[in-house]
Amino acid sequence: MCGLRAGFCFLQVTLVCSEALRHLKHEGTSLENDLLGQNMSLKNAVLGFSLNTTKEKIFRRSLSDVVSKNITMVLENLLKNYESSQLPTHGKEQPTIVQTNILIRSMGPVSELDMEYSMDCYFRQYWRDQRLSFLGPIKSLSLSIKMLERIWRPDTYFYNGKHSYVHTITVPNKLLRISQDGDILYSMRLTIKAKCPMELRTFPMDRQSCPLILGSYAYTSKDLLYRWQNEASVNFVPGMTLSQFDLISFPYRNFTLKRREGDFSVLQVSFNLQRHTGYFLIQVYVPCILIVVLSWVSFWIHREATSDRVGLGITTVLTLSTISLDSRTDLPKVRYATALDWFLLMSFFYCIATLLEFAGVHYFTKVGSGEIPVDEDDWEDCIEPEEEMIGMSGAELENSLSSTNRAGRRKSSLICPIYNNTVLHYNSNRTSLTSNSQVPPPVRLTMERTTQTEVRLPKWKQFLYCLKGDDKFRKQRQREAAAGALNGNERGHHCHAPRHVNSVSLIDRAARILFPASFGFLNLIYWLIYFTYQDDFKWADTKLSSLSH
Repeated sequence: MCGLRAGFCFLQVTLVCSEALRHLKHEGTSLENDLLGQNMSLKNAVLGFSLNTTKEKIFRRSLSDVVSKNITMVLENLLKNYESSQLPTHGKEQPTIVQTNILIRSMGPVSELDMEYSMDCYFRQYWRDQRLSFLGPIKSLSLSIKMLERIWRPDTYFYNGKHSYVHTITVPNKLLRISQDGDILYSMRLTIKAKCPMELRTFPMDRQSCPLILGSYAYTSKDLLYRWQNEASVNFVPGMTLSQFDLISFPYRNFTLKRREGDFSVLQVSFNLQRHTGYFLIQVYVPCILIVVLSWVSFWIHREATSDRVGLGITTVLTLSTISLDSRTDLPKVRYATALDWFLLMSFFYCIATLLEFAGVHYFTKVGSGEIPVDEDDWEDCIEPEEEMIGMSGAELENSLSSTNRAGRRKSSLICPIYNNTVLHYNSNRTSLTSNSQVPPPVRLTMERTTQTEVRLPKWKQFLYCLKGDDKFRKQRQREAAAGALNGNERGHHCHAPRHVNSVSLIDRAARILFPASFGFLNLIYWLIYFTYQDDFKWADTKLSSLSH
């Protein structure tokens, strides 16, 4: 029984499996048929799409051919009776209006030597010529620049231009576009080099206003009017900078210029610039100040060092001359002095004043290098040699010296430097002056000086004598200085300290204070004047009468 039941179960399972396989086979056949049907429909769709695409391309190509033929026909019809020498408003008793805008790509350099500046810009002009209006599916036409020769265009030129040109690499950078209403856009890329009249009195703390003036060359304001397109008619490319200037503002206006031929419509834009002073501070001002301060070192150098002080003064003057010549190479030869010139002149003045100060010290206060300079007539007769006095007795020696003193006394109060402050000691090793062994006391051979009444001159009178360069007063001061030194040496340490002939001069002591103080004060005034006083930019009267033709 168990075996029959197992066989029956196996038979049922086999039947179920066979039915399932038969069902799956049927489903697979139907699915394959469905896929074949879908593939056929997809192929038909692809074939239909390709046919449609081909038809569309053919249609577009034929449409473009028709449009190009229509454009050619439109242009031929427009230019058939077109007179390029006549204004668009000819015969309408109203002027043609030309609107303008400028996009500046770069600006500079600004040359002070030639008084000019240059810039690279896109220059655009708009006007309406109803003779070129048309109807069609196209709203605007971009035409070749060859069409410019066949239509009217404004004769715009730059009044203050010096050398301007259109870029032609790789082709002439021009654009011509015409709309259905006859509005024309004419754009070109220009490099403009224009004159910039400069006022350099406050250079290098100056402000300059460089104008650009444009208008018609032949048409008066009755025939042609220029207008800026809108409030943003002058623009700059973002990030544009100038090397030596800051662009403060760029106002623009349109005005009427009176010329010999009549009134002309003119546009003007002024580029208001302020110069950077950093370069000149580093290259000119700071070196000049340091050189002037260096020249003051001579006030602390001893006045006997003549070559050192003179060499230092001449070196500073020559260095300032080099800086001055180098700073003037890029400036025009104007008839007035600039702010930089005034500063250089002030520096020159102080360096030369340092030299003159030492000349005064050397001439009025310095007495050689410690010697006693006197004239030949002022010397006393001190010609007897020492050997002639050695064989004399004490009394004879005193009589000889007194007689020499009486005979050789001159108008001068100076003494002979050979016997000044000298003590002669006679001992047995040299020559015996007496017969006994006792050595006489030393004899001081100091000559007697004539007494003079010392007259003190007032300070103001001494100053006048110094300015005058009185030679008599100078010699008197030298005698007083030498006499004071000799008197101090004779007295030794028992009296006040001797007067030094080559001590520090009072002129040097005063110059150590006066020169830096006055230079600092003048610098303060200089920078306050040129930094606080700045003129506002104003519309200057356009002096273009010389350009009338």
